[in-house]
Amino acid sequence: MCGICGYISKKNITLDALQAMNDTMYHRGPDDSGAEIYEMSGGWQIGFAQRRLSILDLSALGHQPMHSADRRISVVYNGEIYNYLELKEELADYPFRSNCDTEVIIAAYLKWGIQCVERFNGMFAIALYDRDKQDVYLIRDRIGKKPLYYWYEDHNLVFASELKPIMNCPGFEGEIDRRILSRYLFQQYINAPESIYRKVHKLEPGAVLHFAQGEVKTWKYWDVKKVYHEALRNPIRHYEDAKEELKETLKKSVKARMIADVPLGSFLSGGYDSSLVTAMAQECSDSPVKTFSIGFHEEKYNEAKYAKTVADYLGTNHTELYIDEKDMFDLVESIPMYYDEPFADSSEIATMMVSKLAREHVTVALSGDGGDEFFCGYNIYKNVAQAQKLDVLGGAVHGICSLPGLKQANIEERLPFRVRVIAGNREKESKTQFGAGNYLVRAKAMVKEQAAGAEEATQEKALPIHYLIESRYDVKDWQVRRMLLDMDTYLPGDILCKVDRASMKYSLESRCPILDTDVMELSYRIPHAFKYTNGDKKHILKDIAYDYIPRNLLDRPKVGFGVPLDKWLRGPLKEQLLDYSSYDFLARQDIFDAGYVSDMIGKYVKTGDAGPATGANYSKLTWSFFVFQQWYQKYCG
Repeated sequence: MCGICGYISKKNITLDALQAMNDTMYHRGPDDSGAEIYEMSGGWQIGFAQRRLSILDLSALGHQPMHSADRRISVVYNGEIYNYLELKEELADYPFRSNCDTEVIIAAYLKWGIQCVERFNGMFAIALYDRDKQDVYLIRDRIGKKPLYYWYEDHNLVFASELKPIMNCPGFEGEIDRRILSRYLFQQYINAPESIYRKVHKLEPGAVLHFAQGEVKTWKYWDVKKVYHEALRNPIRHYEDAKEELKETLKKSVKARMIADVPLGSFLSGGYDSSLVTAMAQECSDSPVKTFSIGFHEEKYNEAKYAKTVADYLGTNHTELYIDEKDMFDLVESIPMYYDEPFADSSEIATMMVSKLAREHVTVALSGDGGDEFFCGYNIYKNVAQAQKLDVLGGAVHGICSLPGLKQANIEERLPFRVRVIAGNREKESKTQFGAGNYLVRAKAMVKEQAAGAEEATQEKALPIHYLIESRYDVKDWQVRRMLLDMDTYLPGDILCKVDRASMKYSLESRCPILDTDVMELSYRIPHAFKYTNGDKKHILKDIAYDYIPRNLLDRPKVGFGVPLDKWLRGPLKEQLLDYSSYDFLARQDIFDAGYVSDMIGKYVKTGDAGPATGANYSKLTWSFFVFQQWYQKYCG
């Protein structure tokens, strides 16, 4: 686990500048660093740099940039290739010098070319330079576990695991991409390929970028929709067969993720996913697995007691830390430092805290991420199934309310909230993304419209707040469609980003067995009825968990702990929020509609509402705004 950065340019970027860019990611790799510059044909220069968190082969043989024996290939790389030992056997004719997976990437490329990426099972962001062909490749893992940004302008390319190295690259000015702001305020994260800056992109999950003589092209080697439909051709028809195959594939995945030359443990919340992963890890281990959870003194929010009962049953070496509101609040100021573009999922704070706890004991931690998206675990999936059943009726209600007399009387807005949501859900490309219309309206209204010429106006046109791409999945079942959409958006853009930045803040590697390539692709072959059975979410995964842990220790309502955003924003963060939303500040900033936002935030601070008689609390939207302003002050103020 590391951080990588580099550039391909005709501009003179010194080694000192490259090293300075690299050192902005010290937290991602405190054990070692390397930076080198090479001359390319056509007057191009290439720089590769890496910060290393040593996990496999702790010796100097794992140093990066790493080169092939004949120095044809150079690589910097962040992540883990879990099947590297199997690949190494297939590559026995290569003169290996180390026992790390980085060298396997080099050998695999020399034998199979860029198609080698299709053989890698792991989480990775790779930059590879082929001197013979004068090609440079950037590669990101299938589901987007590891981040990879790139800035492409005037035929020059700069790349990095985080934005900070790009921000610190000589010549970078960084114009905010206003098109994404309303979507960010609503979604609370920025999904690939966009970033907070124009001309800076996230390489999409499962994608390859090729740079040659100043020209760039990208393609996908793994695509959620394509792999899903290919898997449907070979379904597992019987439940017991599906359960057994999934169980064995998960066990293999967990075992592969326990290979490390440093201490390893597991996050344990007491829920199904983390408990199952921990149980399988304990089964594979000769000694008690180290497990970690955080608890809250407020009894109604505290899940630590459930995690402890699971830990006691499995016999793990369990560590828990009870925290209070102040402990969480103290981390608010650090958010823009480690999430170096606006990111407003408030659960990042709890994730940072459990990562800090784990890092005091281990360098690698297993997690249960991916179980909800691939096996139908979120409450929204149950709501989506109900919405599909009511869609025809909702269309009829909407049609009636659109009749001239009723439309003038604004009848639809007077309907009960649930009826209004179903009736208003008429956009075919976002059928599974229904929700409170007030949030949508306010997120759009907050961002200032730009007066510009025709060409600039086209560039500045705001992206739709919802992802208007649902027809691409070619799936009639809304529940399945929403799961696939989340795999393309919410999972990599929010969940995996949150865990990567929170864990790497403390130089901790997080590994996700459920996001193993074989597990993901197997999940597509499992009939949806095995995942969502008579309203029981994640049915098959729960059934496997019961083979390890008594049902009574797992079957309980999920509690969770929500950060008290409303309390913070209208309490200790109130003055800072009012400063960020003052008319004068917003007018100078020239990003948000100064009059609208200052009025909206002022009303929210006083009442918790953002407008008269809405009956809604706008703490999440206000938090998104606050986090953006916090980021802006650090990097643009």
